[in-house]
Amino acid sequence: MNFQQNKNTQPRTEMQIFNNWDVVAKGWYIACSSEELPRNQPKSLEVCGQQIVIFRGEDGKVRALDAYCPHLGTDLGIGQVDGNLIRCYFHHWAFDGEGNCQDIPCQSSIPEKARLQSYATEEKYGMIWVYPDATAPEGVAEFDELKGKTVIAVRDRPFERTCHHHICMMNGIDAQHLQTVHKVNINMNLTLQENESGSLIDFTLTGEFPNTTRRERLARIFLGRNYAYSMRYQNACLGLLTTMKNVKFVPPLHMIYAYIPLEPGKIKVQNIYVAARRPGIWGWLVTYILLLGTKMLYLFLKGEDGKIYDNIRYNPNALLSIDRPLVEYMKYVERLTPSVWSKIRVEGE
Repeated sequence: MNFQQNKNTQPRTEMQIFNNWDVVAKGWYIACSSEELPRNQPKSLEVCGQQIVIFRGEDGKVRALDAYCPHLGTDLGIGQVDGNLIRCYFHHWAFDGEGNCQDIPCQSSIPEKARLQSYATEEKYGMIWVYPDATAPEGVAEFDELKGKTVIAVRDRPFERTCHHHICMMNGIDAQHLQTVHKVNINMNLTLQENESGSLIDFTLTGEFPNTTRRERLARIFLGRNYAYSMRYQNACLGLLTTMKNVKFVPPLHMIYAYIPLEPGKIKVQNIYVAARRPGIWGWLVTYILLLGTKMLYLFLKGEDGKIYDNIRYNPNALLSIDRPLVEYMKYVERLTPSVWSKIRVEGE
């Protein structure tokens, strides 16, 4: 991916986006798992406070629309899939994946207002993702190390946090807390890169293991002197963590954090562990050992971090130089674009 420094980019609007529960930024949000949406069975659900209907047409493609029929407001989730259309249960109006009404049984003419907002969708990592606009400028983010490879994705049980996801997502780039909370005594150096569209930003932190404690000496033996990990953020609602970068013996481990606002003060967090599929029985075993190792690493850190983010009132007034990644992240969030799912409408949208 072609990244470039983007330090001089200014926020698109004066509206505060960071830590604002009234704004849903454009980005990819999980609707449900792929197996929850068989063919010919529409599903109505709430995503980021917006009721939508998703359905899989006879071609296997997933489509997403606002849930309520523009005629009298019936939830299309109780209707039926008709080919690649969804037909309302009440009066059988049929809509295509772009939200256009294609058939009204009682008359041939179709009113101009007989249409719905449509949303881009993608199936990836075993999940169905929805973008709060008819088209998305790019697909769901990928790991550079896994591009072009067949991957296996294993999702964990989702859980809830009682803080905004913008706050929760900064955990991976808070170098100071690695020392204070997790007792990882590494002085981390930051490399920051952003893509041209401004939707993706990579934070890479590198450092050298000290050689003082027994755990640090063991880390040097099994991992080497140097350590690095990266966080790739996409639209501040999706985070891709790669650990064990450039170490001995262990290949990089990959995990996805996907965040969905549920209501003010509450979010859902979905973790997905990802690894390249390796051929043969031995390859299968190695793949699942890596997936298990990724999960164990996360569970080791989850409880300690949970104490923080379930009891936080974020108000940064005394930031230090070591907090530069957090400052850069907040600047990045303020450059994102509010979507039509936001409670506040942006002028010109």
